[in-house]
Amino acid sequence: MDIILKYFPDLAETQKEQFAALYDLYTDWNSKINVISRKDITNLYEHHVLHSLGIAKIIRFRPGTEIMDLGTGGGFPGIPLAILFPDTHFHLVDSIGKKMKVATEIAQTIGLKNVTTRHCRAEEEKGQFDFVVSRAVMPLTDLLKICRKNIKKEQQNALPNGLICLKGGELEREVLPVKHNTTITELKDFFTEEFFETKKVVYVTVHS
Repeated sequence: MDIILKYFPDLAETQKEQFAALYDLYTDWNSKINVISRKDITNLYEHHVLHSLGIAKIIRFRPGTEIMDLGTGGGFPGIPLAILFPDTHFHLVDSIGKKMKVATEIAQTIGLKNVTTRHCRAEEEKGQFDFVVSRAVMPLTDLLKICRKNIKKEQQNALPNGLICLKGGELEREVLPVKHNTTITELKDFFTEEFFETKKVVYVTVHS
């Protein structure tokens, strides 16, 4: 948990309590339903929570912003972002029911009022959002094909509405088709841990 405070020192007491509760909750759920690889659960805060919060290094969502977390799994990046931005609404979507159950239960247990969840394929979700966030569930162009319909035209944030993904490794070929709309931010510029050496936030403008 210290690693979260290292980079986000201004958290309110409620936020600190919510972040602190995640370890036991995920450890407990993970023993029943595998949402995080067993050997990685000890790295929950660095590899999952802080990684999710990398998105906050490129944008501070304005109150009232609506966000869909596509392919959320056990709630990443949606749940950590929902703790950080309590006035922003997060809609978590995943096609795997048991993972969705974990995300739903954890959000409820820590008292997140700004989270809704839906068990469905992303293609079935017709809601409209300012941003779609995702953690490396599929290639960028495939993601865009699915979520373009979900991104509102009206703007209310400093960045134009679009898709924000957490990805790792070599991305040049992957972003080529959407290069002119894409900004890549290296997380190693913000987080010093070795894990973030190859991790990036990829932002694609959909409506500018």
